[in-house]
Amino acid sequence: MADHPDDMARASVEASSLRDQLATIRLALAASPVRKYLLWLSIGIVAVIVATSIGQVLLNRWNQPFYDALARRDMQGFLDQLLVFAAIAGTLLVLNVGQTRLNQMIRLKLREALTLDLIGEWMRPARAFRLTHAGAIGVNPDQRIQQDVGHLSDLSTDLGVGLLQSFILLASFIGVLWTLSSGFVFHIGGQSLAIPGYMVWAAILYAGIASWLSWLVGRPLIRFNSDRYSREAELRSSVVRVNENVDAIALAHGEADAKRQLELDLGTVLGTMRRIYTAQINLSWVTDTYGWITVVAPILVASPVYFAGDISFGGLMMAVGAFNQVNASLRWFINNIGAIADWRATLMRVADFRIALGETDALHDTEKRIVFGENPDGRLTFEKLEVASPDGCTRLAEPHVEISAGERVMITGDPRAGKTLFFRAIAGLWPWGSGRIGMPAKEVPAFVPRTPYFPLGTLREVLNHMDGATKVDDVEISAVLAEVGLERLSSSLDRSARWEHELSDDEQRLLAFARLALRRPKWVIIDEALDTFDGATLKRVLSMLETRLAGAAILNIGRGQHNNQFFPRSLTIVKDAGRPALKPARVRAGAIEPPPAVAVSRKKK
Repeated sequence: MADHPDDMARASVEASSLRDQLATIRLALAASPVRKYLLWLSIGIVAVIVATSIGQVLLNRWNQPFYDALARRDMQGFLDQLLVFAAIAGTLLVLNVGQTRLNQMIRLKLREALTLDLIGEWMRPARAFRLTHAGAIGVNPDQRIQQDVGHLSDLSTDLGVGLLQSFILLASFIGVLWTLSSGFVFHIGGQSLAIPGYMVWAAILYAGIASWLSWLVGRPLIRFNSDRYSREAELRSSVVRVNENVDAIALAHGEADAKRQLELDLGTVLGTMRRIYTAQINLSWVTDTYGWITVVAPILVASPVYFAGDISFGGLMMAVGAFNQVNASLRWFINNIGAIADWRATLMRVADFRIALGETDALHDTEKRIVFGENPDGRLTFEKLEVASPDGCTRLAEPHVEISAGERVMITGDPRAGKTLFFRAIAGLWPWGSGRIGMPAKEVPAFVPRTPYFPLGTLREVLNHMDGATKVDDVEISAVLAEVGLERLSSSLDRSARWEHELSDDEQRLLAFARLALRRPKWVIIDEALDTFDGATLKRVLSMLETRLAGAAILNIGRGQHNNQFFPRSLTIVKDAGRPALKPARVRAGAIEPPPAVAVSRKKK
């Protein structure tokens, strides 16, 4: 295994079923702290939609006396019906505004619930790290949490409310239309033919054919939209990567290569969008055709009865209105096929990501795992420890190793021996292998990686104890900063900044060691963080550790070019490339299955 994580194993990803996706979203909402708020909002919008449907039925009934008054040229009746219309329309206006407000609140709370759930699942100990080695599902989690969840919340709210509204309107008007159809009698060749519910069956047949054609033409949009979101994420990732490495690109005159990669990623996005637009145009031929036909379809359906004189003009308009309401409810699928395809693709991305978060802990479940335990005598032990990786096993040259409190140990190895992998195994991030790691009981070691992490906030917050239990005064902070050569930062303790951008790589590591000294852990494990310092800087840091962490046990994993007096004991890491490799697992909704072959790929930033 290489020292860098770029050569780690990848797990292939399979999409879950719609049932699994809906189940995992339901699970997320059931555990959300805003679930009661969402429930009350849902009850409220159902009540508003029911009231709106009652108003729509009253408005449809208003059609007959209004148009009959027009046909009779009855001015007084006409004016009376205008007052009735004003009352019904005013009530519907208030209900429509209330529904819009509830719709927006449901969007907001749904996004809050899903985003908090994904953040909580993603930020469980070591999950985010392991997810990066779970294949494509672990790439660009920022898009899934920020953009995809927001889009899913908007689509789910709009489609859900629209479907509910269509269902209630259908239930309200199908009875009205059936009653109106009972008087429809067709006269053919001197014979009378009555078809019960004639206009209901006509509306169902009309909308059913349109729905089937719309699904047939629009179904590819699900795949195209999912592909587009993945391509968009890759383009954004490339832009961010270039932006974060502009200095290195400029020094290497790599602008042409960076431009070529960005253009390539843009080309894949545009190609996917062209396929989406083509599918949408094909879908428009179906939906727009039926939209225009709908203008005259109800009149055509009812016209034989009207011309036969069996219904009045007002009755005809009432039947047309009821037909349009029933047809509009049945046409919900037709009108929303594009949004449904988009919702299906977004649901797939969000749900599969959450499923993968839960399954990440079970990756390589068929492989042996390192046993972690505690040693009551306060020692750190390695017993026949072997760390598995796709290209061999990493282990210590000595099968049994004991390190006592206060010891300082240098652990070295060849460049590709797997030193970083060994460091991650001790930290519990990489548990696959065999043997036992015994940690000192009741002690929490401090792990110092090559690239330190600083949370957003003031420098004082960065340097203070992470659990907030111990606050360090300004005098001690300034003294430690001076000891590592960062005294200029003493005046910036209350300034908020992205310190990883303001400080050089060496300054970031020096700040990490200053933080370490202020926290005073009893066990420290370092991964090559000392290797980049020059002689004078290294001497300064070791002197500070000698003073501030006099009784701490310090394990330094690195190249071994350090002061032998500070690290009097040395251990060696070796790689056994002939041993069987770790087989990556397949992440899939509802299952963990080992694939037939080992897949290794470069880590995507």
